[in-house]
Amino acid sequence: MYPVPAKEIRREIVVGGSRFIATLVPAFSVDEAKAFIARMKSEFNDASHNVPAYLIGGGNSVTAHASDDGEPSGTAGRPALAVLRGSALGDVALVITRYFGGTKLGTGGLVRAYTQAAQAVVLDVPRAQKVMAHTLLLAAPYSLLERIRLLVTEYKGEILDEDFAADVTMTIRFGVEKLASFEEALLELSAGKITVELMETSEILLKLD
Repeated sequence: MYPVPAKEIRREIVVGGSRFIATLVPAFSVDEAKAFIARMKSEFNDASHNVPAYLIGGGNSVTAHASDDGEPSGTAGRPALAVLRGSALGDVALVITRYFGGTKLGTGGLVRAYTQAAQAVVLDVPRAQKVMAHTLLLAAPYSLLERIRLLVTEYKGEILDEDFAADVTMTIRFGVEKLASFEEALLELSAGKITVELMETSEILLKLD
Protein backbone atom coordinates (compact mmCIF):
# COMPACT_ATOMS: atom_id res chain seq x y z
CA MET A 1 0.00 0.00 0.00
CA TYR A 2 1.14 3.54 -0.69
CA PRO A 3 -0.30 7.01 -0.01
CA VAL A 4 -2.02 8.98 -2.77
CA PRO A 5 -3.22 12.61 -2.86
CA ALA A 6 -6.60 12.94 -1.11
CA LYS A 7 -7.71 15.79 -3.39
CA GLU A 8 -6.58 18.38 -5.93
CA ILE A 9 -4.61 21.30 -4.49
CA ARG A 10 -2.69 24.27 -5.87
CA ARG A 11 0.19 26.37 -4.54
CA GLU A 12 2.05 29.32 -6.06
CA ILE A 13 5.54 30.75 -5.60
CA VAL A 14 7.25 33.74 -7.24
CA VAL A 15 10.93 33.53 -8.22
CA GLY A 16 12.72 36.35 -10.01
CA GLY A 17 9.39 37.87 -11.03
CA SER A 18 8.16 34.64 -12.63
CA ARG A 19 5.02 33.00 -11.19
CA PHE A 20 5.18 29.23 -10.71
CA ILE A 21 1.74 27.70 -10.10
CA ALA A 22 1.85 24.05 -9.03
CA THR A 23 -1.36 21.99 -9.29
CA LEU A 24 -1.34 18.42 -7.97
CA VAL A 25 -4.09 15.77 -8.25
CA PRO A 26 -4.72 12.08 -7.67
CA ALA A 27 -4.57 10.20 -11.00
CA PHE A 28 -5.21 6.45 -11.19
CA SER A 29 -4.34 5.86 -14.85
CA VAL A 30 -2.17 7.38 -17.57
CA ASP A 31 -5.38 8.53 -19.29
CA GLU A 32 -6.49 10.38 -16.14
CA ALA A 33 -3.08 12.03 -15.89
CA LYS A 34 -3.17 13.08 -19.56
CA ALA A 35 -6.71 14.47 -19.15
CA PHE A 36 -5.55 16.53 -16.16
CA ILE A 37 -2.53 17.86 -18.07
CA ALA A 38 -4.81 18.85 -20.97
CA ARG A 39 -7.14 20.62 -18.51
CA MET A 40 -4.24 22.63 -17.06
CA LYS A 41 -2.98 23.59 -20.52
CA SER A 42 -6.48 24.78 -21.38
CA GLU A 43 -6.91 26.69 -18.09
CA PHE A 44 -3.48 28.35 -18.40
CA ASN A 45 -3.33 28.61 -22.18
CA ASP A 46 -1.62 32.03 -21.97
CA ALA A 47 1.22 30.76 -19.73
CA SER A 48 4.85 30.55 -20.86
CA HIS A 49 5.08 26.85 -19.90
CA ASN A 50 2.92 24.08 -18.41
CA VAL A 51 5.38 21.47 -17.14
CA PRO A 52 3.85 18.03 -16.42
CA ALA A 53 5.06 15.12 -14.30
CA TYR A 54 3.23 12.04 -13.08
CA LEU A 55 3.66 8.71 -11.31
CA ILE A 56 0.92 6.15 -11.98
CA GLY A 57 0.96 3.19 -9.61
CA GLY A 58 3.23 3.04 -6.59
CA GLY A 59 5.94 1.07 -4.85
CA ASN A 60 7.87 -1.05 -7.36
CA SER A 61 5.27 -0.78 -10.13
CA VAL A 62 5.25 2.76 -11.47
CA THR A 63 4.72 4.45 -14.83
CA ALA A 64 6.62 7.75 -14.72
CA HIS A 65 6.57 10.66 -17.16
CA ALA A 66 7.83 14.23 -17.24
CA SER A 67 8.32 16.93 -19.88
CA ASP A 68 10.13 20.29 -19.89
CA ASP A 69 7.42 21.84 -22.12
CA GLY A 70 9.85 24.17 -23.84
CA GLU A 71 12.10 24.98 -20.89
CA PRO A 72 15.81 24.11 -21.33
CA SER A 73 16.30 20.34 -21.25
CA GLY A 74 16.40 18.86 -17.75
CA THR A 75 15.51 22.09 -15.91
CA ALA A 76 11.77 21.60 -15.29
CA GLY A 77 10.13 18.20 -15.75
CA ARG A 78 12.98 16.18 -14.25
CA PRO A 79 13.22 18.23 -11.00
CA ALA A 80 9.42 18.09 -10.62
CA LEU A 81 9.45 14.31 -11.12
CA ALA A 82 12.32 13.95 -8.62
CA VAL A 83 10.18 15.69 -5.95
CA LEU A 84 7.25 13.34 -6.71
CA ARG A 85 9.54 10.30 -6.44
CA GLY A 86 10.87 11.54 -3.10
CA SER A 87 7.38 12.19 -1.70
CA ALA A 88 6.42 8.47 -1.40
CA LEU A 89 3.15 9.33 -3.16
CA GLY A 90 1.75 7.14 -5.92
CA ASP A 91 -1.07 7.76 -8.42
CA VAL A 92 -0.14 11.43 -8.57
CA ALA A 93 -0.03 14.00 -11.37
CA LEU A 94 1.50 17.48 -11.23
CA VAL A 95 1.56 20.45 -13.60
CA ILE A 96 3.73 23.46 -12.82
CA THR A 97 2.59 26.49 -14.78
CA ARG A 98 5.08 29.31 -15.34
CA TYR A 99 4.30 32.88 -16.24
CA PHE A 100 7.62 34.47 -17.27
CA GLY A 101 8.40 37.58 -15.23
CA GLY A 102 11.02 39.16 -17.44
CA THR A 103 14.13 37.92 -15.61
CA LYS A 104 15.98 34.89 -16.96
CA LEU A 105 16.75 32.48 -14.12
CA GLY A 106 19.45 30.40 -15.83
CA THR A 107 19.48 26.60 -15.76
CA GLY A 108 20.38 26.33 -12.06
CA GLY A 109 17.76 28.89 -11.12
CA LEU A 110 15.10 27.05 -13.13
CA VAL A 111 15.91 23.72 -11.50
CA ARG A 112 15.63 25.35 -8.04
CA ALA A 113 12.39 27.15 -8.90
CA TYR A 114 10.62 24.07 -10.32
CA THR A 115 11.88 22.00 -7.37
CA GLN A 116 10.55 24.57 -4.87
CA ALA A 117 7.17 24.80 -6.64
CA ALA A 118 6.79 21.01 -6.60
CA GLN A 119 7.84 20.83 -2.94
CA ALA A 120 5.34 23.53 -1.95
CA VAL A 121 2.39 21.52 -3.26
CA VAL A 122 3.68 18.08 -2.19
CA LEU A 123 4.23 19.26 1.40
CA ASP A 124 0.67 20.61 1.72
CA VAL A 125 -1.39 17.91 -0.02
CA PRO A 126 -3.50 15.77 2.35
CA ARG A 127 -2.77 12.08 1.89
CA ALA A 128 -5.13 9.16 1.51
CA GLN A 129 -4.93 5.44 0.89
CA LYS A 130 -6.91 3.22 -1.44
CA VAL A 131 -8.80 0.65 0.62
CA MET A 132 -11.65 -1.80 0.06
CA ALA A 133 -14.82 -0.66 1.83
CA HIS A 134 -18.34 -1.96 2.46
CA THR A 135 -21.39 0.29 2.05
CA LEU A 136 -24.18 -0.80 4.41
CA LEU A 137 -27.80 -0.03 5.16
CA LEU A 138 -29.39 -0.28 8.60
CA ALA A 139 -32.67 0.80 10.18
CA ALA A 140 -32.51 2.03 13.77
CA PRO A 141 -34.99 3.43 16.29
CA TYR A 142 -34.56 7.11 17.18
CA SER A 143 -33.68 6.11 20.76
CA LEU A 144 -30.43 4.48 19.57
CA LEU A 145 -29.46 7.00 16.88
CA GLU A 146 -26.84 8.96 18.86
CA ARG A 147 -25.24 5.80 20.24
CA ILE A 148 -25.03 4.26 16.76
CA ARG A 149 -23.44 7.46 15.42
CA LEU A 150 -20.81 7.19 18.17
CA LEU A 151 -20.28 3.52 17.31
CA VAL A 152 -19.72 4.38 13.63
CA THR A 153 -17.09 6.95 14.63
CA GLU A 154 -15.45 4.53 17.07
CA TYR A 155 -14.98 1.92 14.33
CA LYS A 156 -13.68 4.51 11.81
CA GLY A 157 -16.83 4.41 9.69
CA GLU A 158 -18.50 7.17 7.71
CA ILE A 159 -22.20 8.06 7.67
CA LEU A 160 -23.12 8.75 4.04
CA ASP A 161 -26.86 9.39 4.52
CA GLU A 162 -29.63 9.40 7.12
CA ASP A 163 -33.30 9.09 6.15
CA PHE A 164 -35.78 10.01 8.89
CA ALA A 165 -39.12 8.17 8.75
CA ALA A 166 -40.71 5.76 11.28
CA ASP A 167 -37.14 4.62 11.93
CA VAL A 168 -33.85 6.19 10.87
CA THR A 169 -32.38 4.47 7.80
CA MET A 170 -28.64 4.98 7.80
CA THR A 171 -26.24 4.46 4.90
CA ILE A 172 -22.76 3.89 6.30
CA ARG A 173 -19.36 2.85 5.02
CA PHE A 174 -16.55 0.92 6.68
CA GLY A 175 -13.15 -0.35 5.74
CA VAL A 176 -13.48 -4.09 5.12
CA GLU A 177 -11.45 -5.04 8.19
CA LYS A 178 -13.69 -3.00 10.56
CA LEU A 179 -17.07 -4.46 9.61
CA ALA A 180 -17.14 -7.61 11.78
CA SER A 181 -16.25 -5.77 14.98
CA PHE A 182 -18.80 -3.01 14.22
CA GLU A 183 -21.55 -5.60 13.60
CA GLU A 184 -20.70 -7.31 16.88
CA ALA A 185 -20.91 -4.02 18.80
CA LEU A 186 -24.16 -3.10 17.05
CA LEU A 187 -25.79 -6.43 17.97
CA GLU A 188 -24.74 -5.92 21.58
CA LEU A 189 -26.05 -2.33 21.63
CA SER A 190 -29.43 -3.30 20.15
CA ALA A 191 -29.82 -6.63 22.00
CA GLY A 192 -29.62 -8.44 18.66
CA LYS A 193 -32.41 -6.44 17.01
CA ILE A 194 -30.45 -4.38 14.46
CA THR A 195 -28.62 -6.02 11.57
CA VAL A 196 -26.94 -4.46 8.57
CA GLU A 197 -27.59 -5.04 4.88
CA LEU A 198 -24.55 -5.05 2.60
CA MET A 199 -25.15 -2.79 -0.42
CA GLU A 200 -21.78 -2.86 -2.20
CA THR A 201 -18.06 -3.37 -1.78
CA SER A 202 -15.77 -0.98 -3.63
CA GLU A 203 -12.37 0.68 -3.56
CA ILE A 204 -12.37 4.11 -1.91
CA LEU A 205 -9.86 6.75 -0.84
CA LEU A 206 -9.47 6.82 2.93
CA LYS A 207 -7.86 9.99 4.26
CA LEU A 208 -4.79 9.38 6.42
CA ASP A 209 -4.45 11.24 9.75
